[in-house]
Amino acid sequence: MRFFLAAAGVGFLLTGSMGMLGLYRGVLHDALLTIEGIGADLWVVQGGRAGPFAEASVVSATLDRRVEGVAGVTSARRFVQNNLQFDIQGKPRRIAITGLDFPKDQGAWLSLAEGRLLQSGRGEAIADASLGLSLGQDIRLGRDSYRVVGVTSGQVDMSGDGQLFVTIPDAMDIADSRTPETVLLERAQGLGVSADRPSRIAAVVVTTEAGMVEEVARIIGAWGDVAVLSREDQRSALVDGRLWRLRMQILFFTILLLTVTGVVIAMTIYTSTLEKLHEIAMLKLIGARDGFILRMILEQAVLIGLFAYGLALLLSTLLFRFFPRNVVLLAEDLTLVFGGLLLACVVGSWIGIERAMRVRAKEVLA
Repeated sequence: MRFFLAAAGVGFLLTGSMGMLGLYRGVLHDALLTIEGIGADLWVVQGGRAGPFAEASVVSATLDRRVEGVAGVTSARRFVQNNLQFDIQGKPRRIAITGLDFPKDQGAWLSLAEGRLLQSGRGEAIADASLGLSLGQDIRLGRDSYRVVGVTSGQVDMSGDGQLFVTIPDAMDIADSRTPETVLLERAQGLGVSADRPSRIAAVVVTTEAGMVEEVARIIGAWGDVAVLSREDQRSALVDGRLWRLRMQILFFTILLLTVTGVVIAMTIYTSTLEKLHEIAMLKLIGARDGFILRMILEQAVLIGLFAYGLALLLSTLLFRFFPRNVVLLAEDLTLVFGGLLLACVVGSWIGIERAMRVRAKEVLA
């Protein structure tokens, strides 16, 4: 019974380790969804910034026209994304409003589960399934209503909030939606025209001709008022910048759980060894080698680990699908956990092995 209880306890600890690694992978997957899916070779953002995902970025609303004039550029699309909270069907819900530069961008890079792409410059939306909106449903955001013409799946932002894709004018209207009292107050405070229509274009998404990425980046970067980031630069800004602390926290907690796993295995093996000191002495009396006894204890520890690992895989498969955030289990992460588990089994069994080696054959007579 002690064996199965110990294996179950270790299995739950391993499930936690897998869950934390899977949560980080899920956050990373969600954060990179737009970067990987939108098909950009370059991102033109505010000068001195690493935006629009790692930090805030605001560029001119007409920057795309300047970029289109650069030799080697095949397309330049404006990009804007705002995470806002609305009351949807009486419940507060955060939505990542992503603006598409219609008609250049109708959302063709999105994988639709049902419906169609945007065909109008106003009043249409493509919603992620996590928002709970159905095809053909009208949703009121700010002062206007928008009809869901397409539904996609898995399109969320870094925070795990579902994305709603509308045209850039609609996205700016939604972001600028304020009560008349708020507008009057801002004007009275001297904010002027900027309070009526603030610029919220975060970046310009650029695709280039083959082999022209570096040359286009050099030309645009020389303007001085903007910064140019490649797709890899955006990945690095997120992974090594904004998500660096999260990655370290996940790593430390995983190491902590594997350490606790080793302690649990050590306690189980040690108490089991104490109960079998008489049998171990008998084995030595009849001529059993130390290697045989060592292997017997080590095998018990490894069996606990293997049973626990199988239980953790089963629990992960059954439970993680119901988590509110995306949990992604990769083979290399599972291999890492398994390697850490085997190390914990070996180290944890050593305390029992050390006690067994101090047993003398004459103790059988005690």
